[in-house]
Amino acid sequence: MELKIAAAYVRVSTDDQLEYSPDSQLKIIREHAKRDGYIIPDEYIFREEDGISGKSAEKRPAFRLMIATAKETPAPFEAIFVWKYSRFARNQEEAIMYKNLLSKRGISVRSISEPSTDSPFSSLIERIIEWMDEYYLINLAGEVRRGMTEKATRGEAMGGAPLGYTVKDKKFVPDENADTVRFIYQSYLSGLNRREIVQALSAKGLKGVRGGVFSDYTVRYILTNPVYIGKIRWSTDGHANYSRADYNGDNVMLVDGKHEPIIDLATWEAVQKRIAERAEPKYVRKEHDVYMLKGLIRCDDCGSTLVRQTVQNSLQCYRYVNGSCKTSHYISIRKADKAVIEYLEDVVKTKAFKIAPKAPRKGSINRDWDKLIASEKAKLDRAREALLNGAFTPDEYKNIKAGIEETISKLEESKMSASSTVAFDADAYADKVKSVLDILKSPDVTGAVKNEALSTIVDKIVFSKPSNELLFYFKP
Repeated sequence: MELKIAAAYVRVSTDDQLEYSPDSQLKIIREHAKRDGYIIPDEYIFREEDGISGKSAEKRPAFRLMIATAKETPAPFEAIFVWKYSRFARNQEEAIMYKNLLSKRGISVRSISEPSTDSPFSSLIERIIEWMDEYYLINLAGEVRRGMTEKATRGEAMGGAPLGYTVKDKKFVPDENADTVRFIYQSYLSGLNRREIVQALSAKGLKGVRGGVFSDYTVRYILTNPVYIGKIRWSTDGHANYSRADYNGDNVMLVDGKHEPIIDLATWEAVQKRIAERAEPKYVRKEHDVYMLKGLIRCDDCGSTLVRQTVQNSLQCYRYVNGSCKTSHYISIRKADKAVIEYLEDVVKTKAFKIAPKAPRKGSINRDWDKLIASEKAKLDRAREALLNGAFTPDEYKNIKAGIEETISKLEESKMSASSTVAFDADAYADKVKSVLDILKSPDVTGAVKNEALSTIVDKIVFSKPSNELLFYFKP
């Protein structure tokens, strides 16, 4: 009898209140797998935290870990058991893609509560079930949106309460933070800009919603939110972000709410007029407007990226612009460009490259090789137990043992390979920097091309304000 290893993927649906608990699901999955001739070791149980949606794999860390584990060579398990196919994926396109990837590794996906046969129609049945699950998810979203729209027409509270309100009896009620909202409006009318208001709020020790710090964005949102004059704003197509900047669009409802206003209408209109007078024209950045250092220079105080200030043709810390960083990192783009080129010319001669630590790729897994080796040894122990219990003949056990020992050997080789380091060739790297320098110094090359070239060698450049110098970290 061949020892077959399987995995279990457990996720409780966020919209099914009658579903078994994760532990109950896992118990039934293991019993079902055992009847099919599989065992599910603890290390191959992948469980999502409660409340995680199945709409996309991107937001399911346990699912991504399971797929990454399945890609190991050799494949660590032969099947993945789920409660329903919808627990694996609610998006049919994703379901087909991942099942195809797994099938190429010899791994099947098995639902224990839905029909599955070995007939030619089994794949079609799976597709129908997945299509129904995806339709249900889309239809559910539409029903929720219609219900929220109806709630908005009645002037009831929508979503979480903004700063200055709490929700009571389905309506917003002013709380102790209402004075903070009034302070923001009065400060803006007195002549302060948004960054200065953020600094004033910070000096007073005032906090935003859920105790968060204020920023330029949150102050702007408060100054333009009609909830403070007794209105309810709702986006009928579900794109709530659109309604934050557009009160007159076809997708935006603006109705009288049931709650008490914090700001009077005259103050609101005066603030909106001042915002309109100070508004800068919308600017669409084109490719030739991308400058050489875009996205590469960081603030040494808060770590934020320095962004372009179009009026002065300079760089400034993004968080300082928004009022949440206290240290100005102003530097002209011309001066920064010159300093970068001069530094690269010097480092080509000295070859004193400071290499940034290599970050893991998005979605990659840092392997615990000892844990993986221990898992294989545990399989060997289980196989030996099975032999003693009469489940295997000596010849069958011999073949299984050979396969597991081969896997252990490969894992140990991989462990040794992962711990070794590759020597850094400073001369070769200097030649690479020279090639980039030729591009940076060419007057005929666009800023976008220079930025792309510089990004191939520079991980980040930190602007140290105290010493007024740029600190370079090169890519490995």
